[in-house]
Amino acid sequence: MNEEYIQGRGAQINPNNPFDTNNYDHTGLHWHDEDEMRQQKKTDYISVYPKTIINKVDSPDIPHGYSMNPYQGCEHGCVYCYARNSHTYWGYSAGIEFEQKILVKESAPHLLKKKITHKNWEPKPIMLSGNTDCYQPAERKYKLTRRLLEILWEYRHPVGIITKSALILRDIDLLERMAGENLVHVAVSITSMNEEVRQRLEPRAASGQKRMKVVERLSAAGVPVSVMFAPVIPSINDMEFFDIAERGAAAGARRFNHIVVRLNGQIAEIFQDWLRKNYPDRHDRVIHQIESCHGGRLNDSRFGKRMRGDGNIAEILSQQGKIARERYYADRMMPAYNTELYYQYRDRQLKLF
Repeated sequence: MNEEYIQGRGAQINPNNPFDTNNYDHTGLHWHDEDEMRQQKKTDYISVYPKTIINKVDSPDIPHGYSMNPYQGCEHGCVYCYARNSHTYWGYSAGIEFEQKILVKESAPHLLKKKITHKNWEPKPIMLSGNTDCYQPAERKYKLTRRLLEILWEYRHPVGIITKSALILRDIDLLERMAGENLVHVAVSITSMNEEVRQRLEPRAASGQKRMKVVERLSAAGVPVSVMFAPVIPSINDMEFFDIAERGAAAGARRFNHIVVRLNGQIAEIFQDWLRKNYPDRHDRVIHQIESCHGGRLNDSRFGKRMRGDGNIAEILSQQGKIARERYYADRMMPAYNTELYYQYRDRQLKLF
């Protein structure tokens, strides 16, 4: 890496916001300037107050009916993250600003309670972190995820969580209670057990070893956990497929899945810049292999294809996933969500008013 590389950030550029009528020329901008570098490493927490917190999920690729994200933007800095594009709707860049400008939805607990106590609400699993990680560093300060889980537990409402943070163990007491009533599933996303690769891909996320410990600790507490090998990037981490599957099973995971990388929107520009700076010798090969998984493109938005890909490489990965599940997870399953308790506890709470 050269001296201009911004340590601690995944993206190394800020592409222009496509909704901004002004375009900015960054040519000649010297990131090695001390003041400029300091600004790029600084993280700002910005309070926002949306009108809603629960989003309906229409994608057949996602098993949950709703998603909920207490934070917008993510300090983990995963360079491949599909959610980066959503930051542009708030007026920021999908690049460094996605990691640097974290929007905190402080009204999230109030909005959740208002929504699920409505007389017409029907309980369907809500996915926490459908967009950005609900246990990212901001959660240490704001504790929004903890408060959301407390409300969901109060009304015995089912929830799914996906994270790559060890901070989830802070809430193991609550998750254990919810698991006892079949109200929670947790998916731990693991990209690489190679720490050098992980640090480059996800500079502020937990190490692969820590994430495996999360799987182990939650599983020991009776919380149903799955391991998500995501994303699989050809010639970067695809060689770890069986290792991660086997380690996840040994840690107690009940299910294993994978997602093939896709570079939607401005992620293509951000990822290719990152790839040139980190693995210049592999750049062309990696890009061509990603394209081969998506019909010659870097992204495929078709339902049923966008997460698993298409073509020879994607088919090989799918076969590896099938073999891994047969070998390590054949006698395991995630329990069904309990949606019946909700009515009992909602009605009980409403009688108190």
